[in-house]
Amino acid sequence: MNIEILKIQLLKMHCFAVKFFIFGCIIVLTCSIFKIQPIIANETIIARGNVVTPILQKETISNDIKRVTADEQSQEFDNSIKKRYPNSLIYTIAPGIKHIKIKKICQGRPVLINVVEINTKLNSNIKINPQLASNNKLTSKSTITNIANRNNSIIAINGTYFKPQTGVPLGTLMINKKLYTGPIYNRVAMGFFDNGYDMARLELNASIKFKNNSIKVDNINQPRMLSTYVLVYTSDWGTNSPATPKYGIQIAVKDDKIVGISTQSMQIPEGGYVIIGPKQKLEILEKYKKITLDIKTIPEWDNVNHIISGGPYLVKNGEIYIDVNEQKLQAIGGKNPRTAIGYTKDNNLIMITVDGREGASVGMTLNELAIYMKSIGCINAMNLDGGGSSVMYVSGKVTNRPKVKGGIALSNALTVNLKS
Repeated sequence: MNIEILKIQLLKMHCFAVKFFIFGCIIVLTCSIFKIQPIIANETIIARGNVVTPILQKETISNDIKRVTADEQSQEFDNSIKKRYPNSLIYTIAPGIKHIKIKKICQGRPVLINVVEINTKLNSNIKINPQLASNNKLTSKSTITNIANRNNSIIAINGTYFKPQTGVPLGTLMINKKLYTGPIYNRVAMGFFDNGYDMARLELNASIKFKNNSIKVDNINQPRMLSTYVLVYTSDWGTNSPATPKYGIQIAVKDDKIVGISTQSMQIPEGGYVIIGPKQKLEILEKYKKITLDIKTIPEWDNVNHIISGGPYLVKNGEIYIDVNEQKLQAIGGKNPRTAIGYTKDNNLIMITVDGREGASVGMTLNELAIYMKSIGCINAMNLDGGGSSVMYVSGKVTNRPKVKGGIALSNALTVNLKS
């Protein structure tokens, strides 16, 4: 009897195993026919009625969040511009770039102001840098429109001071890490870095090095102020060096080797330079086969891309600060057309021009300009060349009212481009 029961139980187990095997085969076949995807680590399946829906992967969610954040930042920028410039005409030139036209009353007189404010965090294609009037030489001038068109710029304002007769910039000018001209009176300059800006009174720290010794270089591609100065003129200056001072000599250098010595003006080697200074300082160089030109600045802006100088300060560390006497700029007082640049605590760049010397706009004093720059959020700001030079170019045309229609010929400009 027990043996019979055991046989029956074994038979039932066998039948169950066969059924389980057949059921498993049916499941595998069904998956194959309907291409049901397995559950994987980056994706979860949710059943909704008869539909099986995958949850979006983390990367997609992250991109959506980034889009929302960018939209929020853009809206925040728009709102801040409206708040900062009430009762003004506001134009969007490109994402992150606003042009604002303002009419103010200063001491009962009208003033016309053009402002460009730039938020580079909203547009990685924005490129800001100074430009020379010519690609080849410092001794040239051109209108803002020609400078902008040559560089495909969408925004441009006049830059630093320059010598009217020749066009040579008077003060520090660096473009794409190349120093074209050195500082005059250590005037204030603005440095442009990958992630922001800085502003400081800038001093040249340059020297001619030979063996274990060196000779201080007082300036680069600038007019001589003292006969005792040692000056360097590169091939950007022009074809020939300036005249030699009394009791002075000139030394031409190319590829770190002396290629000529004279008491007269010399041809500047292409890619090289000419050193001009007192003979008693420079004649020691004749003994050495290799000399090098070492150029630095104080402060030492190691990672700076561009530098443009001006003067005086208008705002320093959030406070109005106008150091006209220290920077030897006493001649630019009174109500005049003005150009200025600065930046906010959020690293927004601000470029402005103020029209003047006309009935519709009387211009601003430096103090009025400083007050205004602070009022629109600048934590650091400085004056640029003004008067007849003040001109702003936006989207293909001059947008302010310079005395000379279209603006006078300039030495250099600060430009804004959109990288393609």
